[in-house]
Amino acid sequence: NTGYISTMAGVSTASLTRRLGTKRVVRVMPNLAATIGKAQTAITAPREAQDAGDLDFARSLFGAVGEVYELPEHLFNAFTGMSASGPAYLAVVAEALADGGVRMGLPRALAQELAARLLSASGELLLMRAHPGMLKDEVASPGGTTIAGLEALEQAGVRGGLIAAVVAATRRSTELGHDQE
Repeated sequence: NTGYISTMAGVSTASLTRRLGTKRVVRVMPNLAATIGKAQTAITAPREAQDAGDLDFARSLFGAVGEVYELPEHLFNAFTGMSASGPAYLAVVAEALADGGVRMGLPRALAQELAARLLSASGELLLMRAHPGMLKDEVASPGGTTIAGLEALEQAGVRGGLIAAVVAATRRSTELGHDQE
């Protein structure tokens, strides 16, 4: 009996085991950062796949390209909506930051490099803090430039827009699973 690894968004292990005729199925959801060894991959498997060593094999395989998070299956669609789709959201953020820099006179190539490096370094800083608000508060001094920019983000609904993106992608992942059943 052969084990299987599925990366299909929204398709449950129950649906996969029914279609494949085996419970040796490991469901994973990596993100694009696997291409640079910094992926976030969700993983789950039924007991039969765990007992056969399939889960350990998949954990080792995906651990070679980043972090692996063993999640209950009911959180997979939320993981997909946030982490698997997340690189696209942050690409839009980087592009918008670069556009803002260009609007204020920075050359396009420099603005794009600054935005990319800003997101990369900010990610590292966020991993060192207990909460993202700590980093924000460290940068936003009273009456300063950062708090003025944060106010503009709040007025534009950026926070709500990002939350809505995760919700929409999670719902779509759920719909994809229903389409397969």
